[in-house]
Amino acid sequence: MAKRLSSEVGNVARMYPERIVQFGGGNFLRGFVDWVVDILNEETDFCSGIALVKATPGTYEDLDAQDCLFTTYLHGVRDGIFTEETRLISSVNRTVYPYQDFSVYLELARQEPIRFIFSNTTEAGIVFSADDKLDDAPPASFPAKLARLLYERYSHFEGDAEKGCIIIPTELIEDNAARLREIILEYARLWGLDRGFGDWIMRHNMFCNTLVDRIIPGFPEADAERIFAGLGYEDRLLVAGETYHSWIIEAPQRLLDEFPVNHTRRPLNVRIVDDAAPYRRIKVRLLNGAHSSMVPIGLLLGIESVREAMEHDALGPFIEDLIYDEVIPSITDISQDELEDFARAVFDRFRNPHIHHLLLTISLNSSSKVKERIVPSILGYLEQRGELPARLVLALAAFIRLYKGEWEGEMIPLNDDPGVLDWFREAWSGADSHSDLAETVLASTALWERDLSQIPGLAERVSENLRAIEAGQLLELL
Repeated sequence: MAKRLSSEVGNVARMYPERIVQFGGGNFLRGFVDWVVDILNEETDFCSGIALVKATPGTYEDLDAQDCLFTTYLHGVRDGIFTEETRLISSVNRTVYPYQDFSVYLELARQEPIRFIFSNTTEAGIVFSADDKLDDAPPASFPAKLARLLYERYSHFEGDAEKGCIIIPTELIEDNAARLREIILEYARLWGLDRGFGDWIMRHNMFCNTLVDRIIPGFPEADAERIFAGLGYEDRLLVAGETYHSWIIEAPQRLLDEFPVNHTRRPLNVRIVDDAAPYRRIKVRLLNGAHSSMVPIGLLLGIESVREAMEHDALGPFIEDLIYDEVIPSITDISQDELEDFARAVFDRFRNPHIHHLLLTISLNSSSKVKERIVPSILGYLEQRGELPARLVLALAAFIRLYKGEWEGEMIPLNDDPGVLDWFREAWSGADSHSDLAETVLASTALWERDLSQIPGLAERVSENLRAIEAGQLLELL
């Protein structure tokens, strides 16, 4: 049996100077952020070790047992060819447990070299709680813990402008860093901290909004023994993820002077941009739009996963044509070359044989997703071309049919707001015809935040598609 990974087994003798505080040690941070830092340490002069903070009670027992080492296993389809690679990650120096020893946590703030703060505490992590107090050891919420850490740093270094930090959260909420900064300032007011602290936060700390993208399923149970054999050691923290990665960081270009993601031998898809909004729109309209378009059609055709949808003789080409011929033309403020490059990467990711992404899982809260991911492309295409996009309209009709809640005599296990599901059931049961149903659904401002029934020809096209789907002709529409 192979030996368990350790610094001796992995032949890792050095630790980098501790310049990073990281909140969270889950699969995403280890398989993305720590992987990026590890590459920067090896290929540039970044030279930064991570102090990994457990933001919730408990410990990282497995990580401690492996001297904070772990391995990434990345796989993906690139230009039609499946590739895989492993990397021993040595960017984490140690773990810090605020709930076990709060003084060690506060000592981080007094370390002069600390410069970066990364986090991923889930979307629910960036919240304000008035129950958090300044003298809690520690405060419960992540923003309160960070506020306390930054206040300790501000106090210890007497407001020194050079001791501010670069805060780069990766939680999946829009304007994540701006929201985090806002909450820290709320705590400053709640705790009655001196006004200089708020000024120091605003002027001498860089809060960077981000948009991150990499699918990281976690421990690759099915392939673990094969991978261990190739590595020559056993790693119970082996983290699998796709090769594709994207990290959009909204910040001044001077960030590159300290975070040199443009100086690696291996190109990293990490961009420092003035405005992340266009990149968010690309992701929502192309990647998420492709998902939300294939979900209702795929489920009605009996298809289970994204990869199966892309391999389907009719649905696969339909989704590619939907993206290239309808979604991309609906976006005018981003270059067509960039959009097409992104689309190609998306379809490579969809075909990854090691990622089994279920359509039913993606269907969660489809009502809000269709509003954000499909409707804007319909409207943009109509504005640019003066006609309705046939494939996107069919996807919209298929969503409405899916939300009838049953198909071919069986119930569909929909997962959405109960009020939305009840509304659709009533709309279907109360409609006299498909035309009546289409008008009712499209006119719902509660669903769409506008009356879509006023768009010329849309209700008629949706009702035609609904009739054809009900008549068993969905495959013929593709």
